[in-house]
Amino acid sequence: MKISKIELFGLHLPYAGGTYELSGGRTYTGFDSVVVCLTSDTGLEGWGESTPFGPNYIAAHARGARAGVEEIAPCLIGRDPREVDRINDAMDEALTGHNHAKSAIDLACWDLFGKSVDLPVYTLLGGTTGHRLPVVSSIYAGTPDDMRARVAEHRALGYMGHSIKIGALDRDGGPALDAERIAASLADRKPGEYFIVDANGGLLPETALRMLRMLPEGLDFVLEAPCATWRGTMSLRQRCAVPIIIDELAQQDGDIAAIVAGDVADGIGLKISKAGGLTHARRHRDICRAADMTVSVQCTVGSTLCAASIFHLGATVPENLLRCVLDPRDMVTIQTGAFDAPIRDGGVIPPAAPGLGVKIDRDLLGPPTNVW
Repeated sequence: MKISKIELFGLHLPYAGGTYELSGGRTYTGFDSVVVCLTSDTGLEGWGESTPFGPNYIAAHARGARAGVEEIAPCLIGRDPREVDRINDAMDEALTGHNHAKSAIDLACWDLFGKSVDLPVYTLLGGTTGHRLPVVSSIYAGTPDDMRARVAEHRALGYMGHSIKIGALDRDGGPALDAERIAASLADRKPGEYFIVDANGGLLPETALRMLRMLPEGLDFVLEAPCATWRGTMSLRQRCAVPIIIDELAQQDGDIAAIVAGDVADGIGLKISKAGGLTHARRHRDICRAADMTVSVQCTVGSTLCAASIFHLGATVPENLLRCVLDPRDMVTIQTGAFDAPIRDGGVIPPAAPGLGVKIDRDLLGPPTNVW
């Protein structure tokens, strides 16, 4: 099997909640998705998607991802898409970094691989645990009462995990407001629920410690991505009794190894797109498993294809290490295709269809912006 054609598409995904607020005053009303289709010489198609969370989340943005695909695509024509490690080697030779560009292509390779052998991607990644995957909500930073209400809404929909966004600037309320947000969001906590307090790198060690000291005793949560730098995170780690999860700083394979070697955190937010796709994400999974680190499988944001990749990888993580998976479908108003994976009984199970199991809506995507 060889790659005979590569198509590149662009799609804007409006945020379903109006305006999404992150730490430091960052706001988003929608996200630009990069979609790739690989066609093989057998006629099979593989699809992948990568959607950066705006240009000021990590060092990635949609125009850069599209430009990255344009650099890489000509080098992949004629290669076997099932040789995913060799495909990634070729992408690295063609372009340094730019994981978001490589992620869309990598997902398309796995989708094509699964379809070529009539197996779901989770089987190719090592096999499903068979357990329903607990789904996490994404609660943007707002007033404490509003955040508490949105947690309750997602709880009613069956979500077992909740990612609470914090990181108020001092002029907007600072650590005191963040402490109120956390206390309000956890006020109605039910047995079995998992809470991530996510600063997206918006705190300093000083502001994080001030916030933690203002919290009521006994709140059960983990602190994700408290600081934007390694130094800040490691400084806080030495003085913080709350488990720390790394997200934005965990991008390359070497980052995960460094986290383990330095005992920097207790787990990671494994975002497939910032890892560069499923090929690198499975390595991150395996390093974490060897080090007894927990994993939440996510993507920066996205539509149906991103959700499918999350669920397939999440299905392969041992139940005691998997904390939750993100369902990005509820974050946007447009879906790239049909995918039979409803949330039931507090979780989700990926379908056993070949590949990623997504039936793409080509009419929605429109004509490709580039073809090789």
